[in-house]
Amino acid sequence: MASRPRSDRSDRSFTAETVAIGSELLIGGRSDSNSLFIAEVLGSLGIEVKFKSIVGDDRGDIVQVIETAVRRTDVVIMTGGLGPTVDDCTREAVAAATGRRLVRRKEALDGMTARLAQWGRVPNRGQLQQARIPSRAEVLPNPVGSAPGFALRWKGAWLVALPGVPGEMQAMMRGAVVPLLTARLLSSAEQPPQPISRLVFHTWGLPEADVDAKLRGLVPKRSLVELGLLASPMGVLVSLTAKGRCSADHRMLKTLTEEVRARLNDWIFAEGEDSMEAVVGRLLSERGLTIAVAESCTGGLITHRLTQVPGSSAYVDRGAVCYSNQAKIDLLGVPPDLIARYGAVSREVAAAMARGIRQQAAVSVGLSVTGIAGPGGGTETKPVGLVYIGLDGGEGDVLVKEFRFHGDRSVIKQRSSQAALDLLRRWLIERGR
Repeated sequence: MASRPRSDRSDRSFTAETVAIGSELLIGGRSDSNSLFIAEVLGSLGIEVKFKSIVGDDRGDIVQVIETAVRRTDVVIMTGGLGPTVDDCTREAVAAATGRRLVRRKEALDGMTARLAQWGRVPNRGQLQQARIPSRAEVLPNPVGSAPGFALRWKGAWLVALPGVPGEMQAMMRGAVVPLLTARLLSSAEQPPQPISRLVFHTWGLPEADVDAKLRGLVPKRSLVELGLLASPMGVLVSLTAKGRCSADHRMLKTLTEEVRARLNDWIFAEGEDSMEAVVGRLLSERGLTIAVAESCTGGLITHRLTQVPGSSAYVDRGAVCYSNQAKIDLLGVPPDLIARYGAVSREVAAAMARGIRQQAAVSVGLSVTGIAGPGGGTETKPVGLVYIGLDGGEGDVLVKEFRFHGDRSVIKQRSSQAALDLLRRWLIERGR
C-alpha cells in the first residue's frame, strides 16, 4: 500500500485511528470502550476518527497494524499492552516498527516509582520494564496509574501509546494528549480545524425502524451533517454530526436539532451525556417528591440506577427486592389471595406492590416491577419477557403498564428498568403541568 500524501495545507482535515491492544478483546467477554471516549475527545479538536482496529497481544500483528495506521491517518492512539506482564508488548512493537531502541527513561521511572510509593509499594522487576520507552519519544505522565505512556512522530503521523485502563487513559488524554496534539499538530495548520460537532438524543419506547421512519428525509442530500441511529436495550440513540469546516453546516445542525426534537417529541428522554436516572432524579427534586421501589424480576437494578446519581439521597428512600411470593406478602403487604388468583406476574400484583412500598416507606410515589426474565418460567399465557410495571402516587393515582420484551435475561432486566424509569418520568412530567 502506498503512503498517503501528507502536507501542512490548511484545507486538509486531520484524521485518526484508534488501536485497542489485547487478546482478551478478541475472544469475547470484554469489549473496547476506550475508542468511544477517544473519538469524542479528538472530535472536539477537529480530528476525525476514520478507523478503529483491535489487535491481540502479538508483537508482529501490532507492528502490521501500526504500519497500516500511519499510512492512512495523522494520529494513531493505541491503548493497552503497557503493563508489566509478559503479554504486554506494545512498547516492543512500536520499537520494532519504528526502528527505535527501548531506553529506560528517568522521568518514566520516577513517575512510576512515586505512584507506587503512594500505594505503599515498590516497583518489581516486571514493573521496571514499564519505564522502557522508545528513544526520542515524549513520556506522557500517568496521574492515576503506574504505567507511563509515550508519543512520537513517525512517517508524518503521531503515534500515541496509552494504558488500556479507562480511568488512566481518560486522564492522560485530557492532561497530556490534547495539549500535545494542539501544540504539535493542529498549530501547523493556517486555520485551526473546525471541531466536529455531535449532538446525541436518547429515545425510549420506539423501535429503531419507527425512529428511522419519523426521521426519514430529515438531512438534505449532499449535506455534511450525518444522521446516525444506534439501537440498544436502553433505547435508540440518535446522533447528528457536522464534520464540515463551513459554518453553514453548523447552522444547519442547529436547525436539524430542532426538527429532531419536534419529530420525536417526548420519545426523547435525554440529550448529550444525560441518563434516564439523572433526568428522573431532577424531576423528583424539582417537585420535592420522594420515591421507594419494589423490585422482583429486576433484582434491585432500578434502585441501583437511581442511587448512581449524586444527591439521590434527597429523593430515594429505599428499595426492596421482593423476589419470592412470600417476600411480596411479608415486605409489601400484598394479599396472598391476590397472588393466588392472578399470579405474581400480573397487573393486580404490580399495583399492590407499588401501593405497598409507598405506604411502608411513607413516600410520595411507589414504583414496582414484576415479570418473567427467563430463560425459564414462561407459559403460553405468560411468556418470558412479560413484565408489569406499577406506579402509585397516592389518593387513587395508580398506573400499571404491561410490556412484552425480548432478549436474554440480562437484556430483559435492562429493558424493564428503563421502562420503569420512563413510566416514572412521564408521570412526573404530567404531574408538573
